Amino acid sequence: MKKNLLKSEGIQTFLASLVCIFLGLFIGFIVLLFINPAGAFEAISAVIKNFFNYSRANLQLKNFGNTLVKTAPLLMCALSVLFCYKVGLFNIGAAGQYVVGSCISIYAALSWGMPWWACLLLAVLVGAVYGAIVGFLKSYCNVNEVISGIMLNWIGLYTTNMILNAVKDGASPYTLHLKDYAPQALLPTLGLDKLFAGNTYVSLAIPLVIVIAILLKVILDKTRFGYELKATGFNKHAAKYSGMAERRNIILTLAIGGALAALGGGLLYLTDYEQWACTQSSVPGMGFNGIAAAFLGGLNPVGTIFASYFIQHITSGGAYVDKTLYSAQISDLISALIIYLCGFVGFMKLAMKKRLVKREEKKGESK
Repeated sequence: MKKNLLKSEGIQTFLASLVCIFLGLFIGFIVLLFINPAGAFEAISAVIKNFFNYSRANLQLKNFGNTLVKTAPLLMCALSVLFCYKVGLFNIGAAGQYVVGSCISIYAALSWGMPWWACLLLAVLVGAVYGAIVGFLKSYCNVNEVISGIMLNWIGLYTTNMILNAVKDGASPYTLHLKDYAPQALLPTLGLDKLFAGNTYVSLAIPLVIVIAILLKVILDKTRFGYELKATGFNKHAAKYSGMAERRNIILTLAIGGALAALGGGLLYLTDYEQWACTQSSVPGMGFNGIAAAFLGGLNPVGTIFASYFIQHITSGGAYVDKTLYSAQISDLISALIIYLCGFVGFMKLAMKKRLVKREEKKGESK
């Protein structure tokens, strides 16, 4: 029974993820010891505890809600990376697609007075087009999707800064608050705010992203469309000679990936939890963190739900580190270490498989 469990792909992914998580936390703790050993244990505990650092239940619930609000867009970026990776494509452009989705949803809400559902549809459409550009360049010009994706990340960022300058709050670099200027664009809470101690940022986004993750799992594993996409990823030439439209599949895959990441941007900014800063000089980390979440989740849509929450939990928990003992950047450093280690899940799985094979060979020789 134990042997069969260890051979299971799901169990191997879970164990590999746990190893990467503990290794990341351990290295983070070592770094804290080197900087200031006096508060190292309390600091790493604060990161792990996150909202449990509060003693009152209502504050715990409210801040738990805040973590979930940030998990929703992270999960969408992770699903974008995962979906494209299943088709043999590395969608590093998810960050830029997230940016353009944020841009159009904010602008449509504040300038055009559109309702939330129309803003989200626009975000999906613009993100799909942005992703399809990468797919077109890949299919017809043989441009690597990583190169074009990175270039489009920066194009999207600076274009967004220019466009959203028209709806920013006077001399402030931040865009206007939706609750004051475009309440029709706020995502409905569906009563979830009552479950999280009156946290009005908790909205439709949370159940929606879970449904999308499950739907992607079904599409990839249970449909002909998903089979064709994965077959194209394994070998686009074989797919072509089997009668599959490999160019169309590549463009369509990156378009879907772009739509998912862009939807994530809309789902965050239409809660009014954050406002866009028009002076941003770097691409938001949400898209890049999505890469780590996808791999930590074993490239499984359901596993990615939990992986996305964990990464956001650690990232948010970094804010509770004592700033009198450590610099403000220490929380980002710890989060970055853990996120970096999350990318080694595949390596850990391979090492486990090799170890199991060697054990079986030794047992076979002894018999």
